[in-house]
Amino acid sequence: MVQWHGDLHKRKRTGGIRVPSRKKRRYERGGEINVVYLGDLDVRLRRARGGNIKIAVRATKYANVADGSGRVQKMEIIRVVKNPSNRDYDRRKVITRGTIIETPAGQAVVTSRPGQDGVVNAVLISK
Repeated sequence: MVQWHGDLHKRKRTGGIRVPSRKKRRYERGGEINVVYLGDLDVRLRRARGGNIKIAVRATKYANVADGSGRVQKMEIIRVVKNPSNRDYDRRKVITRGTIIETPAGQAVVTSRPGQDGVVNAVLISK
């Protein structure tokens, strides 16, 4: 279900009730929530505002993992360790920004937004 980003329902600065002079507009609507799972690569293209295109990953097996020295390698994601953004995502093993994933080099934290960026970038957690 989409989210609405309009502010027709908000009150005036004085605290009075604002009476909308129009209905909702389609451009005030947000997109569908896109959750990313661990699995075979599945990429979808979405039209964004202005005719732009967003690349959305629905499932992925690999992440671009950077170590502390600036070297980046494509590594397989073994498992999703923890997702601190949402307890339900933690149970469903959804990958979002801030998710801790297990790679062959160790644990890494996801720094990109895979549902919008189209790629999973991560940085190794130093022990």
